[in-house]
Amino acid sequence: MTHLSFEEITEDDLKDLRSISIKTFKQTFAAQNSSENVSLYLRNKMSIKQLKQEACETNSKFYFIKKKNKIIGYTKLNFKGSQREKMYINNGFEIERIYLITEYQGVGVGKKILTKIFKIGKERGYRKLWLGVWEKNFKAINFYKKNGFKKFGKYNFLLGNDIQTDYLMEIDI
Repeated sequence: MTHLSFEEITEDDLKDLRSISIKTFKQTFAAQNSSENVSLYLRNKMSIKQLKQEACETNSKFYFIKKKNKIIGYTKLNFKGSQREKMYINNGFEIERIYLITEYQGVGVGKKILTKIFKIGKERGYRKLWLGVWEKNFKAINFYKKNGFKKFGKYNFLLGNDIQTDYLMEIDI
């Protein structure tokens, strides 16, 4: 696997962010959810307006994951009070989103991304990383378990009009 780059997203990148967000979300979830719920979620959560608001949040950072200058995925990290759960009390930070185009899954890219995210967290003084993953996303759950994450709880996630359960998983970094 050739070198990957992590590039922090700026306001000028919002169209590309929206494009990769929609593509990877559909690849990951469209087959197991109604098209109405997927469309509603994408309209509400992946609009340029919504992404701009999230990108301007001081304690959140989006990064493109690139291979040979091609965007193959992205991640959104939340720090301090921007986290959805108050894990910062325990010196943790959150991966809110981490998505890769399907063809780059299962070939070692995910491990490299986690290594980079661990490095970002350590540089900021964090000792714990956590995330939420849909209980039916078995591929992702297995990936996180294989890489040392442990389940510690769950919460509800609204996909369109469907209330789903996400497992909360954490790792010491």
